[in-house]
Amino acid sequence: MATSSTTEADVWETLVAEAAAESPLWGDSLLPRDAQDRTAVFSRLCDPLYALGVETIYEGYLLHYGRSRLFRPADPDTALLLGDYLYAHGLVRAATGSIEAVHDLAELISLCSQARADHRGGEAEAWAATAALLGQGSLVEARAELRDHGDASALAAAARRAAGADAVDTACCAHDRLVG
Repeated sequence: MATSSTTEADVWETLVAEAAAESPLWGDSLLPRDAQDRTAVFSRLCDPLYALGVETIYEGYLLHYGRSRLFRPADPDTALLLGDYLYAHGLVRAATGSIEAVHDLAELISLCSQARADHRGGEAEAWAATAALLGQGSLVEARAELRDHGDASALAAAARRAAGADAVDTACCAHDRLVG
């Protein structure tokens, strides 16, 4: 499991190896190593303890809504199943830190699904705030603003306060390139 000494390289090696070991479908979906984009997006905003869980869940999100950095499944059904597997596996990874972190990440997955269904923005801000404040239980009102009113400004402000404007802007720009 991820520890505070987990390096970024360990995150990618673990994510790829465990997915491939879990199912031949996931192994067959892996891009060749030189075609993979192993650039951390939102895990740079969180405690290293959560890096593997955050990047695993984010990779699942990308399989559902964007361009995966590690996988090219043969068809949309396989992409959906792999994305769901990565969501679940990432939540298990986050449980090594705290149950509050699992709750925050589950809320994030739900919030992003709702934003997609409602054709609203705010997903990047939700990711940034969740990663930066993971496990702290401080995003209830900010999430409600996005969920109920489509307003991500409170999430953006919380992320910037916690991680710094430059780090959040970098993560959100990387997200925009992957999700388009």
